[in-house]
Amino acid sequence: MLNTQVKTRRRAFLAASLALVLAATLVFALSGVGSARAAGELLRYGSRGESVRQVQSRLNELGYWCGSADGIFGSNTLSGVRRFQGAKGLSVDGIVGPKTYAAMGLGQSGGSSGYSSSDLYLLARCVYGEARGEPYVGQVAVAAVVLNRVRSAAFPNSISGVIYQPYAFTCVSDGQLYLEPNQTAYNAARDAMNGWDPTGGCLYYYNPATATSAWIWSRPIMLQIGRHNFCK
Repeated sequence: MLNTQVKTRRRAFLAASLALVLAATLVFALSGVGSARAAGELLRYGSRGESVRQVQSRLNELGYWCGSADGIFGSNTLSGVRRFQGAKGLSVDGIVGPKTYAAMGLGQSGGSSGYSSSDLYLLARCVYGEARGEPYVGQVAVAAVVLNRVRSAAFPNSISGVIYQPYAFTCVSDGQLYLEPNQTAYNAARDAMNGWDPTGGCLYYYNPATATSAWIWSRPIMLQIGRHNFCK
């Protein structure tokens, strides 16, 4: 009887040990998948999943229509990716890799390039105060100008320093900076932080219908998005 009890306990112990090993193996495997996704996955014709759906949604949002965001990388999505890559000066290979992700403002790491949550909030407030009502790409462009100034030696080296620089932004002087930003402004600020710069490095922008500075009119216009001219 005793031997039977011992054997039963041994079997239970072995079964429990095996279950722990299997569980550990499963956790390791899942963490490996997560790491692979965090490092960035290449999307191409035939890919499926949530990442594809996000790319499709962004292409449609930016005007590179690729059909419904169904998570299936088919011929319409391939055409949309190629049109986007051609417009952004990227290699037109139809593959969504790191450069195409960045150009779309879809950061693969999930972060915002080291900026803090307070930086994001302030930048979103600036975008909302300066560019609400503009096309989405125009709102990203305003955020990108702020970040381009942060990186330029001619301006303060922080988002708050750039935005609060005297007479730099109308939204500061007229109080619109202190309005609560909407989700679109947050998205635009985050996309700019993740590397999307529709302006190609511009440091200035203005609305020609309201600008009164003679100096700003002397700057060479690089492009126009919505009601804003963007300059270097």
